[in-house]
Amino acid sequence: MGKKPQVIVIGAGIGGLTAGALLARYNYDVTIYDQAIAPGGCASTFTRKGFIFDVGATQVAGFEEGGIHHRIFYELDIDLPSATECDPACAVFLPQEKQPIMVWRNPAKWRLETEKQFPHSGKFWALLKILFQASWQFQSRDPILPPRNLWDLSQLIQALRLDTFITAPFTLMTVADALRLFGLGNDKRLKTFLDMQLKLYSQVDTEETALLYAATALSVSQSPQGLYHLHGSMQVLSDRLLSALEKYGGKLYMRHLVQKIHTEKGKITAITIKNLKTGEIKEEKAHHIIGNVTVNNLVSMTAKMPVTYSQRIQKLPPASGAFVIYLGVYITAIPENCPLHLQFLYDYNGEIGEINSLFVSVSKQGDGRASEGKATIIASSFTDVNHWWNISLEDYEALKQDYTYKAIARLGEYFNLNSETIIHQETATPVTFFKYTAREKGIVGGVGQRISTFGPFGIATRTPIENLWLVGDSTHPGEGTAGVSYSALTVVKQIKNFNSLS
Repeated sequence: MGKKPQVIVIGAGIGGLTAGALLARYNYDVTIYDQAIAPGGCASTFTRKGFIFDVGATQVAGFEEGGIHHRIFYELDIDLPSATECDPACAVFLPQEKQPIMVWRNPAKWRLETEKQFPHSGKFWALLKILFQASWQFQSRDPILPPRNLWDLSQLIQALRLDTFITAPFTLMTVADALRLFGLGNDKRLKTFLDMQLKLYSQVDTEETALLYAATALSVSQSPQGLYHLHGSMQVLSDRLLSALEKYGGKLYMRHLVQKIHTEKGKITAITIKNLKTGEIKEEKAHHIIGNVTVNNLVSMTAKMPVTYSQRIQKLPPASGAFVIYLGVYITAIPENCPLHLQFLYDYNGEIGEINSLFVSVSKQGDGRASEGKATIIASSFTDVNHWWNISLEDYEALKQDYTYKAIARLGEYFNLNSETIIHQETATPVTFFKYTAREKGIVGGVGQRISTFGPFGIATRTPIENLWLVGDSTHPGEGTAGVSYSALTVVKQIKNFNSLS
């Protein structure tokens, strides 16, 4: 029996752990390296004073039968983590409005909500439903997008059906184009609601988000799909994947920084790794290298990356950063019947970000994040990463204090926050995210889902360097745990084909 093909995975986020566990399951020799303290990447957790805080991601999709995580966990022969359906998926508060827009899981309830909140928008939501159903069926057949060779193209063609072609006329449309098509271009409330939701999933607003991406992002929270709240914390997801990796003989080394990917004649040869605990530097060879990193990071660490590829990445619009405040509170700080996820916009004329908007996740009693009578509140606001870099330590601390003060004041309009209800308070900035995740400048989320970077025009999992692969939120189908898991599945499929031909 021949030697197992060696695979090195850079990064132990959900995408890296999924790809590594599946390849180990398929008899590859897998080693994962990550510079952080704990696996999970932006879906990891930390503990303070008995509170468990989700670092970034706070909800997960794809747990329903046939969903991406359901499929992957079945293939790995491990149990899905226990989870609760988020219903509503989110409660969205527009400026000066006391009653939220409730994003219900039940499709009938959600239809009634849209009719009440946005009269005359029925045709718009009906179009989204049609596009979502076609796109979902297409994605479930595991197409490779964008294709980068004839085999990739053959997999894409096999995934096409007659119903897929329903989406063709809308490929080059944005959400704003669809709104104008139905005479809704001047509906301020609807457009603002969509801007808020899309910013969470696609990094950009209605004017820029590809309509086909939005159809999925805005529909996936309804049954039979849905968003889920994990019991324990988001860390449970990566812990289960790690257990599968080890079950099939894969290895994970934390506190190991991959400094460089070596190439020769357009093919990977090895990586240089620094052990951050001992300072030791060594080289490791592999048949395949998978980067569970941002595409920006991949380019900067890869020797002799083709110029055209590097230039394309350099020209991408900058991704967002996040300012996050983590609060451990007494349950008296939480309003009765508070949804698990809320979104607030405070001023129609302000920028979405800079504490004019907040996405908030609240723990519930018994979910493992806080003891009886206590809860966690995690609130994040998008911010320009460049505001936080190349400034003095004094200016940095002042900026962080200003954001913290504004965030507490904003949250205090809904929650009962004071010195008696707040037990623990902590903040994270793009500088913090860079320190713990090594993502360039501490960016969060992936490449914005504009027409120029979505689907057939997106960043491929197959890079120009032979046997160098990319998984994560820079690639199709985008960010979120379900998105990065799909990208991992794509890479596994491509590697298995490569080796079957070798």
